[in-house]
Amino acid sequence: MLVLITYDVNTETSAGRKRLRQIAKQCVNYGQRVQNSVFECLLDTAQCRALQAKLCSIMDLEKDSLRFYYLGNQYEKKIEHFGCKHTYLPEEPMIL
Repeated sequence: MLVLITYDVNTETSAGRKRLRQIAKQCVNYGQRVQNSVFECLLDTAQCRALQAKLCSIMDLEKDSLRFYYLGNQYEKKIEHFGCKHTYLPEEPMIL
């Protein structure tokens, strides 16, 4: 299923900036960054729960926010893209 993950981390302190980097690093391991704090991740249920647990263990529940949007397996019909950034297909190989 395609999961859209968004986060907002309070970066007023060095600890907050560290959490921001750690959360982004974990998300990069599972998906593609599509905006500064937005990732599209193609995950199965176990991967999704594991990623949620990792991110929740990093974030500060009093200062940070984390959201998961479940777009499912028919995500192609639920996404429209406009603008300059090129889109990609999550199921196709990505060459770096």
